[in-house]
Amino acid sequence: MVEFSSIFKNELQDFLTLREAYMSTSGYKHYRCYLASFDAYLMGCQLKERRITEATVNGWLSTLAGKTSSKANEIISIRMFIRYLQTLGIEVHIPIVPKVADDYIPYIFSDTELGRIFAAADDFTVTKGQRNPNMQIEFPMILRLLYGCGLRIGETLALQMKDVDLDGGIITMLHAKKDKQRLVPMSPTLSEAMRRYCFAMGVVGIPAAFLFPGIDPSKPASIRSIRNKFDVIARSLGITPKDRDWHERGPCMHCFRHVFVFKSFAKAEQDGQSIENYGPFLSTYLGHDSLDETDKYFKFSSEIYPRALGFFEEYTENVFPEVDYGQ
Repeated sequence: MVEFSSIFKNELQDFLTLREAYMSTSGYKHYRCYLASFDAYLMGCQLKERRITEATVNGWLSTLAGKTSSKANEIISIRMFIRYLQTLGIEVHIPIVPKVADDYIPYIFSDTELGRIFAAADDFTVTKGQRNPNMQIEFPMILRLLYGCGLRIGETLALQMKDVDLDGGIITMLHAKKDKQRLVPMSPTLSEAMRRYCFAMGVVGIPAAFLFPGIDPSKPASIRSIRNKFDVIARSLGITPKDRDWHERGPCMHCFRHVFVFKSFAKAEQDGQSIENYGPFLSTYLGHDSLDETDKYFKFSSEIYPRALGFFEEYTENVFPEVDYGQ
């Protein structure tokens, strides 16, 4: 049980008790931590009067750290408590919830790193403790789908034989993120690799068979098991950057999707395709709800990919024009 100590200790306890009745166990734990932290801050302020001034609120806001989404969640929680104080007739200043920014930066594999990763995946062998004997065949194909089609790991592992048209080279995503459906064409090279893989796994002609079965063939391999194998390979290759900021994503399988987006846009530009026409196509291919969602995949260093980013910025300027609030 949390013991509050500030000038508002009784109100904090009463409010937490009220919230507990309406929250999940995990939600309650987060809320309890937020209130305990705010209580500690108020203790440090050594308040003499039972009121929350603007200066007090601003001082507390300056202590918050982390992603903007995390700070926003904490501010929302404390804002509710401050509003509670207001209903009790206590003079308060209510903080404004900041606009949440998607401020993480993905890790982008270089071509050299990609080559080393695929070579290591192809050389992957089942260890003595590995219970899935097919993993040395499955793992390289999984990584090639992530890179070659920009798929998410969850939707990749959920694929069944009925979802793949080996003759047409098309994957049908029936239950992707947000339960959206889409068609995903494969390149000729990837289609041929998929054909050979399916025959090697013996799943051709078995519609309900999972392409990447786990220990139990009636279930797909787990995301955790594949993620662990990738992490082992990344570490063995030294692809574990040091001194990365808190908002930077480290090397992971989802980074293949970011590389796919960049390379797709860069290829379209090199082939002279209209960015205005290609942008919506790529967004649909990825299963995104909007072009704005696709835009989040272009958080790369302008020093690494200056030309491609320039074209994308010109494109988004036309899609999202500035508004003149003076009119």
